[in-house]
Amino acid sequence: MDELTRLREEIDRLDNEVVRLLNERARVAMKVGDVKNKIGIDSFYSPERERHIFERLEKSNPGPFPTTALLAVYREILSGSLSLERPLPVAYLGPQATFTHEAAVRAFGSSTRFIACSEIKDVFSAVERGDAEYGVVPVENSTEGVVTYTLDVFIESGLKIYSEILLDVSHNLLSVSGKPENVKKIFSHPQGTAQCKQWLAKHMPRVPVVEVTSTALAAEMAAQDPEAAAIASEPAAKRYNLAFVNRKIQDLSNNITRFLVISTRTPQRTGKDKTSILCSIKDRVGGLLGILTPFYDRGLNLSSIQSRPSKRRAWEYIFFMEVIGHVDDSDLAQALEKVQQQCLFLKILGSYPSADVTED
Repeated sequence: MDELTRLREEIDRLDNEVVRLLNERARVAMKVGDVKNKIGIDSFYSPERERHIFERLEKSNPGPFPTTALLAVYREILSGSLSLERPLPVAYLGPQATFTHEAAVRAFGSSTRFIACSEIKDVFSAVERGDAEYGVVPVENSTEGVVTYTLDVFIESGLKIYSEILLDVSHNLLSVSGKPENVKKIFSHPQGTAQCKQWLAKHMPRVPVVEVTSTALAAEMAAQDPEAAAIASEPAAKRYNLAFVNRKIQDLSNNITRFLVISTRTPQRTGKDKTSILCSIKDRVGGLLGILTPFYDRGLNLSSIQSRPSKRRAWEYIFFMEVIGHVDDSDLAQALEKVQQQCLFLKILGSYPSADVTED
């Protein structure tokens, strides 16, 4: 017992030292904010700076403290420090406990002032009006593909992509009792239904699925109905006091959703960037080949290409493309110049730090 008491006293001493150092770090962060104000830097959120911090911490951690836990701790340290420099309003597709909310917390930390929006277009509007400095919207899922409505809003919006967030999405079946025999209906967002359709077909084949506008709303409705369940996240289970009928019911274990941080600002070049563009090509033989060739000729990796009806004329399509590199890189700039010559219109949505799947 004497040894246990001594070790606990040592932990208390170390905890006090950690608190002292965190406050010392916070005071330096406040000075950084003052310097930024003096020299006219109005963007306090810096994904490229965060990437450098996390890479340095990962390399310098000797253990035994887990690196994933260390990075999670520092996410909150950075968020708290940023709130001291300047309160940061961030809009997201809400309500709370949705996967978009989880992605927003992942990017900005819990000290951020979050603004929940009911629709994707409202997130864009909040940033455009200046109510929020940044917005977070879903754009693509590794199972179900692109979120088409987000691309549609980008066509008319003047906002830029500032960064991207990769979130490992785990769907859970939640209910008041946690007992599968009590489940007579299931509330779910359409994406949740699609990503769990094989599990539902095998384990709940006769239970009807009622689609709602968000996973958080599904959890809220299930909390009010003892015969209902919801497909939702673990934070939703905590928020609405629901029990787990079954965990991780998504069909693919590697189920990743990509979210975009949107802003009126543009981030600094990092050397590990991605550029997103929208374009509409002329209706002619070889039109698509014509916009792909400039990238191929310069050895540029076109990592994604999606098509959407333009909604202006029948059979006219908008292409959403992503290429590895920054718009200020000479090869990419030359390729885009060639592409623009063959397009009805071309819109650069932004060059921004590319998230690493293995890191997230």
